[in-house]
Amino acid sequence: MSFSIHNLQFSTTPATLSIGVAALVIVAALCLFSWKRSPHPRRTAVLEALRFTITVIVVLLLWKPEWLTVLHPHTKPKIAILWDASKSMETIDAEVPQLFSPTHSVVARSEWTRMALDSPLWEPLTDGAKNDLVDRAFAAPPENPAEVPLAGTDLSAPIEDLLENETNLRAVVMISDGDYNTGQPPVVAAQKLLQRGVPLFTIPVGSKKRLPDLDMLSVTAPAYGIVGENVQIPFTIRSSLDREVRTIVRLRDDSGHEKTKEIILPPGQPTYDAILWRIEKEGSATLELSVPMADGERIEANNSRKFTLSGRPESIKVLVIETLPRWEYRYLRNALSRDPGVELSCLLFHPQLGKGDGPDYLQDFPSKPEDLAKYDVIFIGDVGVAPDQLSKEQCELLRGLVENQASGIVFMPGPQGNEFTLQDTALWDLMPVILDPENKGGLHDPVASPMTLTGEGRSSLLTMLADSEEANPDVWRSLPGFHWHAPVIKSKGGTEVLAVHANRRGRFGPVPLIVTKAAGNGKVLFMGIDSAWRWRRGVEDKYHYRFWGQVARWMSYQRNMAAGERVRLYFTPERPVPGDTVTFNANAFNSAGAPLEEGTVYIDATAPDGSKERIVLEKNDTAWGAFSGRMKIGLPGEWQLRASIDEAGAEPIETKLLAQGIELEQSGQPARPEVLAEMARIARGRMITPEQLPDLIKEIEALPEPRPIENRLPLWSHWASVALVVGLLALFWTGRKLNGAF
Repeated sequence: MSFSIHNLQFSTTPATLSIGVAALVIVAALCLFSWKRSPHPRRTAVLEALRFTITVIVVLLLWKPEWLTVLHPHTKPKIAILWDASKSMETIDAEVPQLFSPTHSVVARSEWTRMALDSPLWEPLTDGAKNDLVDRAFAAPPENPAEVPLAGTDLSAPIEDLLENETNLRAVVMISDGDYNTGQPPVVAAQKLLQRGVPLFTIPVGSKKRLPDLDMLSVTAPAYGIVGENVQIPFTIRSSLDREVRTIVRLRDDSGHEKTKEIILPPGQPTYDAILWRIEKEGSATLELSVPMADGERIEANNSRKFTLSGRPESIKVLVIETLPRWEYRYLRNALSRDPGVELSCLLFHPQLGKGDGPDYLQDFPSKPEDLAKYDVIFIGDVGVAPDQLSKEQCELLRGLVENQASGIVFMPGPQGNEFTLQDTALWDLMPVILDPENKGGLHDPVASPMTLTGEGRSSLLTMLADSEEANPDVWRSLPGFHWHAPVIKSKGGTEVLAVHANRRGRFGPVPLIVTKAAGNGKVLFMGIDSAWRWRRGVEDKYHYRFWGQVARWMSYQRNMAAGERVRLYFTPERPVPGDTVTFNANAFNSAGAPLEEGTVYIDATAPDGSKERIVLEKNDTAWGAFSGRMKIGLPGEWQLRASIDEAGAEPIETKLLAQGIELEQSGQPARPEVLAEMARIARGRMITPEQLPDLIKEIEALPEPRPIENRLPLWSHWASVALVVGLLALFWTGRKLNGAF
């Protein structure tokens, strides 16, 4: 039920109407009764009139009043044609109908759109000056892409702009491929057209099938690498060809040095792989990863990606803790001490001879967090909790170092089974495997057994012993086997198994022997054999040194992304894209080198466009001086980061964050006519094919005149109405006080 008084309209129900009338009658009677009984009839009459006025206003608001304004257009009805000018319209997959050309051909979507706009089929709509025909482009690429790095297609915005600026729309025609990537869902704009009573007719352009193409989707290279060492550069390539493609991935730097790798791309799906690159010199270099054009491929622009990679020297601080100086310990110590990038310390708890002594040996376990914090990697051999070995407090320190300062820990159990005494310590949860307590001394094989790489192991940099990925499986098959291995039942959840026992299986499958996991900000590696030193047979130190050198660098990588005297900074992801949130982790130290307990750590970030932002990091609830914070990446390019402590004399550290550019708009993408069909359905129009254009013209001609635009202001929910009622109630209450009612 509704009624109106001039421009004021009410929407009531029988219930609200009855309640309102009853309320007015009751309040009127109450006002009259109070007035007659009052000793101050004049003042009371004013107050009761105010009471009745407030009641009238509340009742009227209950009936949902709206102020209606009707706009009668004084111009001719307009028919708007919105056409897509985005980069995806450059895709050459639009078939030209006979309406436009007698010969069959396939042209770019943009050319098809231009042919449709230039067609004489639209002339009947303007004959006799019945309508005005306007066409507007949308989603055109910016003149300076650097100023708008995330330019894309918004199907909703052009419709909303049209509704805001035009008051006499008869119909809207949209020509597009339906591929949108920014803005609100297109159905939102379609619903607004429905509210205005303007039908939407959509014309899809392009094929729903992706063009034959090889697309280098991503390259996730690390931020830096060690001079003289290999880095692993993962990449993703998507093939939309209808056949398997054997091709070559080529990685080339700006000096012309290159590395290639043969790959096989299955049809119609992405391929995830990686290529090794050896860094030869310090400094930043620009590299390009590319694949050649395949037979039948239509687009070459997306076959390559460029990125930067920095080379730097490294000094990794390593602590090795062991009891008996078994062969594995001796050769590991030799490998690390001869590595020019490693600064080695050893702590040997010999059960008969006491603590080891020598140039690289410590006499005591580092007792303070600041003493332990300098180590990037800790090797735990056949060591446990005992009066002459580790204590529970020291195990707690080791865990805190890994989780809060991004250090790495390597478990290397031995035949004594001392690792089982760690069960009641903080280190036990870091163990990435479940051990069998029935075989604490491990398992012995009379015949030497080899290890087999898993799928993860074949693609891991840790297990890359050969000079090329193609030769690596042969190297592992040629390695001497082992006779002893740890009593592993299975790996824990959230771990990555790199190698398994080739000949022994348990209840849960092959016995895992090389297993990694993340622990807080740090990393953990479990080495289930004590015979890696045997890999020297016939090749001397080549594979043995390479393996442990890669372990040390892999574990210390994140911790050494940006390290200074007072602040150490690392972040993930290393190569974000605009829209990603980067997590910053920092370790701060006071002037004495101890973890910072009081103070503020902040990062000043300078964007590629010069704008600045300060991120104040929050202190974690630990004794390790750990801080963390987040920042959203808005622009691609090079971000300058400066991490500081708010203390006098504290030197800040500076580093770079490289945000990868992304192209929201790409040619070669399949058309999405289902999006246009849904928009047309909601707006009570329809989607038409090119052959139906003449029918569309007739259908638009038959549409009724646009109805006047009605603007409704809901007074019942307006803030001013609430303020008026509250103000009058306050005035009434004050008046009653002054009238002596209380």
